[in-house]
Amino acid sequence: MSGLDSIPVILGSQSDGDLRTQNLRPLLLQIEQALHDLLDSGSTTTIDLAAMPFSRQDEEDLRRHLGRGEVSATLDAYGPTVIEETALPGVWLTEHKDAEGHRLTLHLEVTPIPAILIAPEEDIAAALELLKGANKKV
Repeated sequence: MSGLDSIPVILGSQSDGDLRTQNLRPLLLQIEQALHDLLDSGSTTTIDLAAMPFSRQDEEDLRRHLGRGEVSATLDAYGPTVIEETALPGVWLTEHKDAEGHRLTLHLEVTPIPAILIAPEEDIAAALELLKGANKKV
């Protein structure tokens, strides 16, 4: 038995939920700057929370810190997407899942309305043509 056998090993997947990465404060400062940018120039910001060290505990802390707003939407396209306004108007959490319900992405968006909720101009034009055709049959 070597001396290494006495060193406890904790696998990351066993403890990730209990860890805090200390990234919450920098993230909140980034959101603050994004709100300034939105007000000053109209520029929107999307932050991919999976692109940084961010644990389940960090996410719980973030959700608690941002609170819940009044608006939420669920889309069903290749799996559910849940869009939730936080208690801070203009700050949204968007979670995409696959058909089995496994999380694919979690984004934080600073925007008046998340891009996924905006109807593309081509879709609006197609709707107009459909309505014109339906009106001719009435």
